[in-house]
Amino acid sequence: LTFEGGANDVFIIKTTGVLTQAANTKVLLSGGAQAKNIFWQVAGNAAIGADAAMKGVLLVKTDVVFETGSSLVGSILAQTAVNLQMANITRDPDTCN
Repeated sequence: LTFEGGANDVFIIKTTGVLTQAANTKVLLSGGAQAKNIFWQVAGNAAIGADAAMKGVLLVKTDVVFETGSSLVGSILAQTAVNLQMANITRDPDTCN
C-alpha cells in the first residue's frame, strides 16, 4: 500500500472490524507523505505480520500484535494491550509528544 501526497496531506483509514497486515508486506510513502499524518482508526484489533513494515498512527479499540521482525514508524495507542514480538518501533517526529 502506497500513500502519495505532500508533507501536509492527512490520510485517515477507518475500519469497522480488524486490521491485518500480511507478513513481508510494506506501507510505503511517496511524494513527501509523512507517517505522522496517516491515522489508522481500527474498531477491533490489529495484527502486523512477521517482517511487515507499517507506517502511521494506530488508534486501536482493543489490542495490537506486532509479530517478529515487523516494524512501525509512528505511534500506537490501544485500549487493551500492545504486544511486540521482537518488533522495531520508531516514533515519527511530532507524533504523540
